[in-house]
Amino acid sequence: MEGEQVPNTKPLSISRQSLQRMPLYLEHLKKLRADGSSHVSAAFLAGELGLHPVQVRKDLAAVSKVDGNPRIGFALEGLIEDMEEFLGCKNAHEAVVAGVGNLGRALLSYKNFDRYGLSIIAGFDSDPAVIGSTVHGKEIFDVSRLTELCGRFTVHIGIITAPAQYAQDICDAMVRGGIKAIWNFAPAHLNVPGDVIISNENLAASFAALSSRLRQRQESLCI
Repeated sequence: MEGEQVPNTKPLSISRQSLQRMPLYLEHLKKLRADGSSHVSAAFLAGELGLHPVQVRKDLAAVSKVDGNPRIGFALEGLIEDMEEFLGCKNAHEAVVAGVGNLGRALLSYKNFDRYGLSIIAGFDSDPAVIGSTVHGKEIFDVSRLTELCGRFTVHIGIITAPAQYAQDICDAMVRGGIKAIWNFAPAHLNVPGDVIISNENLAASFAALSSRLRQRQESLCI
């Protein structure tokens, strides 16, 4: 486990790629703890997750105050605590979903968001057949009440799973209701004020990237 010593410093920023790896690290660290481990090396963690040890060390140093020991690695408990703090797992963030189709229902029903401090409390839709129903115990309201209820509930995170043609109107209604962060699954570019954070999830683009990597892998095997 040579080279585990990591300076007890944190950079001012972290890349999107590193941030996306953090939940993966956290889940695996918790699994190791549950299996009885007390320490882990960057090399072991990298091997388990198919990553490069240097990248893992940099990622851990970016979010944790824990120094790695050259002989035994990093203390799991400290790593988990620092990573949970960095990801905001201990801070409850309430959110609403606008667009209760298949994807919206799946997000409303997902049980593990609370591990990362996210609690989806309600859904919104324009379909009369859906309004007034519940999904996993969460009531579905008329989307016309989105601004009103976001303000009343003091919700700060909005999740958009509606069709693209409705996404901007929904986004505007969320912003008027005080939403400060939007997780957008609609295949549409959304305009938001400078004080609103937006994260776009383009499922088609993700699949295109996956398909391209698969094609490249298959072509390399045929050479």
